[in-house]
Amino acid sequence: MKLAPHAFSLRQLQYAVAVADTLSFRKAAEACHVAQPSLSAQLALLEESLGVRLFERDARRVELTPAGRSLVERARRLLGSADELVEAARTLADPFAGTLRVGVIPTLAPYLLPEIAPLLRARYPKLAFVWSEEKTPVLAERLARAELDCAIVALEAEIGNVASFVLGKDAFLFAAAPSHPLAAGDRPLAAKQLEGERVFLLDDGHCFREQALSYCSRAGAEEAGYRATSLSTLVQMAAGGAGVTLLPSIAVALENRRGALTIRPFAPKVPFRTIALVWRKSAALEATLGAVGATLKGAYEKLVTSDG
Repeated sequence: MKLAPHAFSLRQLQYAVAVADTLSFRKAAEACHVAQPSLSAQLALLEESLGVRLFERDARRVELTPAGRSLVERARRLLGSADELVEAARTLADPFAGTLRVGVIPTLAPYLLPEIAPLLRARYPKLAFVWSEEKTPVLAERLARAELDCAIVALEAEIGNVASFVLGKDAFLFAAAPSHPLAAGDRPLAAKQLEGERVFLLDDGHCFREQALSYCSRAGAEEAGYRATSLSTLVQMAAGGAGVTLLPSIAVALENRRGALTIRPFAPKVPFRTIALVWRKSAALEATLGAVGATLKGAYEKLVTSDG
């Protein structure tokens, strides 16, 4: 069978995706480390070979054409497959060498990375870990686009059809100023005791917000009017006494290091999230990520035990 050469290159597809992402030929050229006239010329050749215009441009703006929106998404998938081909070759040569791009959600990164990053560098000296901290929807999108190799997330969130290695559970704890009525008592807090309480939660996009909101809504609690951008802000708001909050147990040691809050566990059924390392099922990284997952699991279990 005779195979005809393709009329375009992967590099041309990279240029098209870069312009689609930045809506700027100048910024795309900078991102691709190429001169703008060269990028423009290559995109003109790509459009000619495909027989459609991908972009509309004038002196002020660049926009994708309807055909461009469809074809650029196909280009992303092709580039993702090409990256996976390179990864497959690399892992066949040495599964523990090269670069591993790892995403982490913000409600885990400050508490987990200082513990696991040095451990991973020592355990896998030829594997360079590149970390990205993003909310779950962004991580899921970047994972699907093969911009990340894996991510550490909560499985309760919507992350698509992925392979996973469970690291452990992260229980939610009640937190309030010491002067709050619910701060008193040594017994675990029953969910019904939250009825009517004003609860501070994170802003939209954080999966921890959705999980905490679900538990509080069932208990009859009300969301406070202020939405925090981080767990640190939640602690400050709750410490002021205007409401209460929930914290993941992995965050308590750091966020309550000054003892501004009284922390109480919940009675069964205890709310929790399931922390896992996830990756695309099509990724040729099973050997690498299985071993990394086992290392992370051991480190996570020690961390949770020491915090508890």
